[in-house]
Amino acid sequence: MTTVPMLDLAWQHAQIAEEVRIGFDRVLAATSYITGPEVSAFEAAFAEFCTVDHVVGVGNGTDALELALRAAGVRPGDEVIVPANTFVATAEAVVRAGATVVFADCDENFLLDASKLAQHITPQTRAVIAVHLYGQTADVDAIRSVIGDDIALVEDAAQAQGAKYRGRRAGSLGDVAGTSFYPGKNLGAYGDAGAVITASSAIAQCVRALGNHGGIHKYEHLVVGTNSRLDSLQAVVLSAKLARLDDWNAERRRLAARYSRALSEVPGIVTPATVTGNDHVFHQYVVLVPQRDRVLTELAEAGIGVGVHYPQPVHLVPAFASPGHPRGSFPVAERLSEQILSLPIYPGLSEDHQDYVVARLVEAVAALAPLPDKATAGV
Repeated sequence: MTTVPMLDLAWQHAQIAEEVRIGFDRVLAATSYITGPEVSAFEAAFAEFCTVDHVVGVGNGTDALELALRAAGVRPGDEVIVPANTFVATAEAVVRAGATVVFADCDENFLLDASKLAQHITPQTRAVIAVHLYGQTADVDAIRSVIGDDIALVEDAAQAQGAKYRGRRAGSLGDVAGTSFYPGKNLGAYGDAGAVITASSAIAQCVRALGNHGGIHKYEHLVVGTNSRLDSLQAVVLSAKLARLDDWNAERRRLAARYSRALSEVPGIVTPATVTGNDHVFHQYVVLVPQRDRVLTELAEAGIGVGVHYPQPVHLVPAFASPGHPRGSFPVAERLSEQILSLPIYPGLSEDHQDYVVARLVEAVAALAPLPDKATAGV
């Protein structure tokens, strides 16, 4: 039986293996494992890539969001607006910063719906997190027009390294951004890692202090911080991959276009749209299908790795469930969560494997009865 994994990182490693080996030898010889020249070099290169002045490497993407929020002035008693359809880490970061999560609905493109933001803003609102989900950016200009300049605009750019919004890179669109370099990301490390991205020297300095036990210098503890720093071995990997990221993202777009050509006219399947002005980097290629769990099971039985990102909006997971936002509170996010299906997409995915995915998906959906009308399948 043909097997197509959801993600295959072996191809990426093969492209950079020698470069990484040399870099690891360099770090091991220098015994500079925490911070050091490899980290500084990556931070500078990623800042240039994102067209910002500052990148601060941290331990993981959740830390990146928490430290970004704290550096942006979020304090206990504040409220932070978060889209309901995101990974739980977005909301976790708000709680860890001491603030209250306020959920909001998304639009049909899975992105925070700026038209619904105003109803959630209160005098306690300190920040809005725009999640660039699945590889394309939220409409940050529309969001900014609603929230103004007194509310911080924080980007969750964990799924959008290299994406652009009206010609500007993800990470450069708000006051500050947090990103994750979890191995499966478009720019992934060989373990947990993350970064805070900002044009503000004050925010960058604050993040660097917060992630280094509250101070820039050894034994300097100006505030209560934490231990969250990017290590040198991960910086070696990230530098090697960063040099190839635009090409790898272009490959993702090519594969996404092939999927869309093959699936866009298939009854019962709704393919993802790229919002005008966006350069999508397809961290995930997400279709909408009826009877999603049945389709998922059939694809898995055919040897195809598929995923659901994410099976429940965050306001319905036990950790964040409350009487204040019962089922039905965010109808678009809830409806989409029942239909979304992520197909394999990554640099190194062969066209033969992609064609196999398409064929099995079309068969699985065609076998469903009754099929929804194409015009209303995603409504």
